[in-house]
Amino acid sequence: MRIPLIAGNWKMYKTPSEAVVLAEEVVKELANPDGIDVVICPPFTALAAVAQVLWGSRIGLGAQDLHWAKEGPYTGEVSAEMLRDLGCRYVIVGHSERRQYFGETDENVNKKSLAALGSGLTPIICVGETLSERETGRAYHVVEAQVKGALSGLAPGQVRALTLAYEPVWAIGTGRTATPEQAEEMHAHVRKTIAGLFGADVARGVRILYGGSVKPENAGELLQRSEIDGALVGGASLQADSFALIVKAAMS
Repeated sequence: MRIPLIAGNWKMYKTPSEAVVLAEEVVKELANPDGIDVVICPPFTALAAVAQVLWGSRIGLGAQDLHWAKEGPYTGEVSAEMLRDLGCRYVIVGHSERRQYFGETDENVNKKSLAALGSGLTPIICVGETLSERETGRAYHVVEAQVKGALSGLAPGQVRALTLAYEPVWAIGTGRTATPEQAEEMHAHVRKTIAGLFGADVARGVRILYGGSVKPENAGELLQRSEIDGALVGGASLQADSFALIVKAAMS
């Protein structure tokens, strides 16, 4: 069985001191999440401080990006080894905001995913179409191409170790959400694509999260779908109580 995963992406919010307060509130709200994996992804500047708060809890620490090189003259970048040393277990790769604003390509996503896996981090690889791509009937083609690009050259064992997140770009930060039917259909297509590349057994074991304006009001209906294995939560993860309600919806 695939264990559900709820990940909170704090994006560029919270100073280190503010992040500590929020992390403490999350730990208090979710003292012992049962049968589910929970991870929070603060900004780079807050990772060390939040790691101290999460120490000894069942809540994992994740980063929002990484560079594919182990080290080198890459000013402003952070490596997988640096993240591991801070206590990270997860890292978001290829988020649509990285693709849209910072030129992230499928090739870069692939290299970052390999670097994460090589250092023992679990990459949460994001894929998703824009509104124009959905309205012109290209959504499935676009997402399939992103999956194939991200997983190019990976071994079946590596694919088993990663997580994918389907996040329709038109639903991120807009208040709009894919219907449960739309989300499940795309999740099924992603799993079918993985099966075509690595076999049905591998595909059955890969967690696929939904991301895009997930909040307590819609989480239950989304998370009850058999193809949806959890959520990548943005704005609603910036409040401990709303994030906890989404986690509890996945546990019910």
